[in-house]
Amino acid sequence: MAEAVRVPIIAETKPFEDALENLRNLSASFGAELTGALKGAAVSGRNLDDVLRRVGMNLAGRALNAGLQPLQGLVSAFAGQMTGALGSIIPFAKGGVVNAPTFFPHGGGMGVMGEAGAEAVLPLARGPDGRLGVAQGGGGGGIKITFNVTTPDAQSFAKSEGQISTMLARAVARGARFG
Repeated sequence: MAEAVRVPIIAETKPFEDALENLRNLSASFGAELTGALKGAAVSGRNLDDVLRRVGMNLAGRALNAGLQPLQGLVSAFAGQMTGALGSIIPFAKGGVVNAPTFFPHGGGMGVMGEAGAEAVLPLARGPDGRLGVAQGGGGGGIKITFNVTTPDAQSFAKSEGQISTMLARAVARGARFG
């Protein structure tokens, strides 16, 4: 009869322990979420379907966040590598020209500019009418504002002086905002 051979198995159990602890935390969180939702339904008189739907949405959101964690780390690492490879960050607050393909963050993703040749970056500003347009740079002198007042007598002019002062103050304020 053959003698049984015993071989000790040594395994790293830390990942399993971590996964088990994470599962315990999730189940406790689920229990708390469900209990809170049921209490809320009982107190507020909500429909059980609505309560369970809310619990399901919360759990799905948590699961999605947990599932996307590795991807987030990968994107962060890639961005760090790109920053190191591309060098320093160049500000374009005063405008500029991009002569080569250049990546930039855009709308939660990435955009590219300069891929088909030189492209301009122009700062924008709102004009007195509220519309957005290309900001105009310094240069030029001050703005001249002329009010022509025609009145039959000095007393009529005195009455309109307050209105003229108000109009002048508005014009100066607009010029100060966009000058």
